[in-house]
Order: sequence, then structure tokens, then C-alpha cells
Amino acid sequence: MNETNHYKGMFDVSIKADTLRIATAQAIIKVSSDSIDLIKNKRTPKGDIIEAAKISAVLGAKKTWELIPYCHSIPIDHISTQILLYESSIKIKVSVKSVWKTGVEMEALTGCCTAALTIYDMLKPIDNHLMIESIKLLDKTGGKRDFIENIDKKITVAIFVISDSTFNGTRIDKSGKMIVNRLENVDITKNIEIVGYEILPDSIDKIKTYLIKYSDEKKVDLIITSGGTGFSKRDVTPEATKMVIDKEANGISEAIRSYGQRRTPLSMLSRGMSGTRGETLIVNLPGSIKAVSESLDLLLPSIFHVFNMLEGKGH
Repeated sequence: MNETNHYKGMFDVSIKADTLRIATAQAIIKVSSDSIDLIKNKRTPKGDIIEAAKISAVLGAKKTWELIPYCHSIPIDHISTQILLYESSIKIKVSVKSVWKTGVEMEALTGCCTAALTIYDMLKPIDNHLMIESIKLLDKTGGKRDFIENIDKKITVAIFVISDSTFNGTRIDKSGKMIVNRLENVDITKNIEIVGYEILPDSIDKIKTYLIKYSDEKKVDLIITSGGTGFSKRDVTPEATKMVIDKEANGISEAIRSYGQRRTPLSMLSRGMSGTRGETLIVNLPGSIKAVSESLDLLLPSIFHVFNMLEGKGH
């Protein structure tokens, strides 16, 4: 008998970068018009329903991870609750914000559920017409998908693997192949064309020559280098890059190191830099497979926004 293995458990979000996550959910409760009057005048038997619902929404959102087994325990930065009274219904809106790796829609929905149940509990002694009519997500933002660009033109990419041992054939290239694979599977893959793949020695002159060739002659949009960013005498990729770029893109390299540092204390030892030469963006990545993978987790697809900027479209 064939058995199918189904994934069970929490998703691994450790590779994701922190972004601002916002979600808003809504619940609607049908009630009698008499109940609305009592709520407005704060004369319900169990006290102030609106304030109790707002407090319960906060508690529900904060305890989502305790109630729903596969939800992550996330840091919540803000919760707001709005209670609107109509002739025979109550509308609850809960918005949740967090700067983290995964969305907060479940927190907003749980906050709505808890507030709705609190209202139900407080009205049930006096209202036989109660019904939680709907609970739904209204909106959510955040995460990489919000930053996927509409790139009109084809993005051409060249990859340089910089390593004496790989150039001499004593070590197999893995980092360059990983970069190719990741680019072929990124969200805007139909607009990416890999036009160059070079194995280079740790030589300033050789690296400079190829950076200039692919920037000035081949006019590629993006050059990604892998290797030569450490502290050995032969690690000269940042020096070669600095000699050819017109503008530094410090934020890219700082973000790569910051992202890596949260995963390994050795990330701070990478000296890679980034910058533009003409219309070409050059980004130095480390040489190790793990470091390259983590760097690409951060960069893709957000890095492609630079090409809209280079065309004058701004942010």
C-alpha cells in the first residue's frame, strides 16, 4: 500500500525576514434592537459590553498561539478594536500589527472571535435572538509578496564565482549553481535571464576586468559575485568591486550581514560590498553555501526594486 506523507506541525519561518505585518478582521453579531438600547445606556446585567469586548479582543489576539496549535508565538506591537452599534447588529473590527516573520491574520481573527463571544455571553441572559453572523478577514499586508515588483523589462544577470580552488578545478562550484537555481525559481522568474556564468581566480585585476566587461560592454542589469569576501590574503572581491563602482549601495550589504548575524555570529566577518556601475548593480555574496542561501533568502525578490529606481520610477 502506498502511503502519502502529509506535513504536520508549524511551518519553519526562520528563513524569513522581519517585515511590518498588519491584519484586520471583522465580526458581525445579530442582536435585538432592545439590546442595542441597553448597550448604549450601559444597562446590561453584566456591565459595560463595549469595554469588555475591547479588552477580550486584546486578550484573544495575544493568546492566539496558545489556542491554535500551529500558530507561532509572535511579538504583537499593536492591537486596536472598534465596536460599532447598528439598529439590530454589532460590528467588531480588530486590527493587529507586528514586525515579524509571519502574518497576524489569525491574531486579528481570534481577537474578533473572542470579542464576539464576550458580547454573546453578556447578552445571552436578556436576548434570545443572538447570532454571530460572520467572522472574516478584511485585509492583510506584509511579507515579501507585498514587495514583488512589476518589472516591465527583462532583467539580465551575470554570476561570478570567485575562488582559486574552484578556478583550478580542485573544488566543485556549488554556490554559483545555487544562485542560478534560486533565480530560476524567484517570483518574477519570467523576467530574469542569466547571460553570464564565470569562474574566476582571486585576482583583483581579473575580477575588475570581468566586472567592467559585463557592466560596460554587455550592459547586464545585475552581477552577483560569490566568494572572496573574507580576510585571507587572497580575498580581494570587495577591493576589486570598490575600484569599479560609481555609487556604493551600503544598505544592501549591511542588510545581508545583519540578516546573517541573527543566524550565525560569523556573518560579521564578511566584507562583501554592493554598488552600481552605470546601470548595473553589483552585489558581493560570501562563498559558503549556507551564507549564499541566507543572503538570497533576504534579497529575493526585493532587490529587483532597484531597477525601477534606476529607471527613475523612485519608490
